[in-house]
Amino acid sequence: MRELTWTNYMQELAARVEAELAARWNECGMPSRLKESAAYSLLAGGKRLRPIMTLAAAESLGADFNLAMPAACAVEMIHTYSLIHDDLPAMDNDDFRRGRPTNHRVFGEAMAILAGDALLTHAFRILADSRLPAERIVRMVSELSRYAGPEGMVGGQADDIEGVQGVTEYAQLEAIHRRKTGDMIVCALRLGGHAALAEEGQLAALERYGRSIGLAFQIQDDILDVTGDETKMGKSAGSDERQHKVTYPYLIGLDRSRELVGELTGQALAALEGGTIPYPDRLRQLAMHLMRRDH
Repeated sequence: MRELTWTNYMQELAARVEAELAARWNECGMPSRLKESAAYSLLAGGKRLRPIMTLAAAESLGADFNLAMPAACAVEMIHTYSLIHDDLPAMDNDDFRRGRPTNHRVFGEAMAILAGDALLTHAFRILADSRLPAERIVRMVSELSRYAGPEGMVGGQADDIEGVQGVTEYAQLEAIHRRKTGDMIVCALRLGGHAALAEEGQLAALERYGRSIGLAFQIQDDILDVTGDETKMGKSAGSDERQHKVTYPYLIGLDRSRELVGELTGQALAALEGGTIPYPDRLRQLAMHLMRRDH
């Protein structure tokens, strides 16, 4: 890819991901209402941070990022399914996502559930069809199922539902969010590494980086839920407080939360040192962008 500013780099990758998602979803045969419901959420824009992480990870290892595009699409499909389900009345009961009514408000709860199910399962088909060595694809499918499933994101969501109101210690809150939010960020980076045929040391460096920015990302989200502008965020601010959720600002205060985002960003940058990642500049820029984002 030609040299671009960070903003233009993100915009170009997001546009490419958007086009690829549309093409891959439109080629699927399914009931029209189901297709419309899933596309409503999948193609609603958004920051596309997770697939950008996948593509940037591949590029950081010197690979053509197009090799990682199937993995990037799979990650975004799973992320979108999780948002559709998170917004349901039985979960977070949200009315807006990405600046417009949530899926179940438009298509009803049953179709929203099925749209999420369709995106989840189709993600694995896309990943399995990647033009990569078979042993890499097997590892990528295994890791995606682990990080997105009961040991990872879904398990973290279950802990969130069962226990977040009763959390009294920082370690408890961190454990929930390392799985609920962090695991899919780690997964996005590792899949990009696999697409670039990364060595084990490189995958480990990407994971250390992902663990740090994943937690920083969640803490920044909690901060923005208190201080953010709804018109920029595309969703309702203050939802955590309305649902009586224990968040980082609630537990440790806004100032300490902001300090922690800076500390974790520093840890992420340190993970890129030492030469294991040959072209780390875009990942450095990503870490700084996440620390400074306002939506």
